[in-house]
Amino acid sequence: RTLRDQLGRAGEPGPLRRRRRQTRPRRVVLLLDVSGSMEPYADSHLRLAHRMLRVAPRGVEVFTIGTRLTRVTPALSLRDPDAALRAAGASIPDWSGGTRLGEVLRAFCLRWGQRGLARGAVVVIASDGWERGDPGLLGEQVARLHRLAHAVVWVNPHRGQEGYRPVQGGIAAALPHVDRLVAGHSMASFAELLEVVAHA
Repeated sequence: RTLRDQLGRAGEPGPLRRRRRQTRPRRVVLLLDVSGSMEPYADSHLRLAHRMLRVAPRGVEVFTIGTRLTRVTPALSLRDPDAALRAAGASIPDWSGGTRLGEVLRAFCLRWGQRGLARGAVVVIASDGWERGDPGLLGEQVARLHRLAHAVVWVNPHRGQEGYRPVQGGIAAALPHVDRLVAGHSMASFAELLEVVAHA
């Protein structure tokens, strides 16, 4: 553009035409725990994920975790929230089941994370951290995610309760590799989460 401009000026020097730096928003990957202990919060987390998908359909990916890893992005892409939740519910085989977070996060890293989905992304894990499997494996996989991602944010609904301390095996093993721990039990905590993700 600078050269074309100078040719139009018959070779006389003119202003330098600089390319504007464009900022691209980071991908957001949501890993939502749908195990029995998270059942009171899972519906709200899925509704929040649906809203985030409606705002940024190409920049958000949603998975559910429990005993299995399930990608629910296509189901939650439906425009109507209730229809989207019904479709997501029909595709989740382990709703209100057990919790094997370490194994499921390992499956995510192997199948999706290392292929680029988590690279440079903001990864949000919504879970209370109860782990029936090996807490050490969970810690290893969160550390692995942390190396791949730009930031790892853990949403724990019990964080909003007075006197809560993250001492259970799963959450204690994961916390050293988490950038932010936020609550996920109310509209105010959802607003805080969105603020954290926006500025990660």
